[in-house]
Amino acid sequence: MATTRTKSETTAHRMTISIPDALHRQFEQLMTERGFVNRSQAVAEVLTQHIADYYSLKGNTLMAGTITLFYDHKRSGIKQQISDIQHEHIREVISSLHVLLQNTCTMEVILVQGPAKRLRQIANRLLAVRGVMAGRLNLTRTLMPQIQTEADEEDTRD
Repeated sequence: MATTRTKSETTAHRMTISIPDALHRQFEQLMTERGFVNRSQAVAEVLTQHIADYYSLKGNTLMAGTITLFYDHKRSGIKQQISDIQHEHIREVISSLHVLLQNTCTMEVILVQGPAKRLRQIANRLLAVRGVMAGRLNLTRTLMPQIQTEADEEDTRD
């Protein structure tokens, strides 16, 4: 099925900016290291990330993202605590994936969507679980299509 894009999604705008020499050198190095094809692609990616970071600080902005955790799965009760927190926030937690790493380390990636403030609260609770060694919340303003809806009145009569 072909997707159609609106004019606003395909229109590009040209801008000219001036930046200090030291910042220009750092930007050129970043472009090289990250493998960007051109400056426009690099600037667009940096702006997109900065805008997402900005909106993630606003409380009620709906966002989608991931919470990535690294933890010692041998620690008593850690898997249950992480699971309990996810169940408490079942409306925001869409899915999770566990990957077993070397030794006793597990990486868990949790897919979330909801108000940015709530997603930060969930991430903070998960990161505070004893035995979680590291983690990070990554958010974007682009939302997933709704996957669950409220039951229709007809559906509740069964």
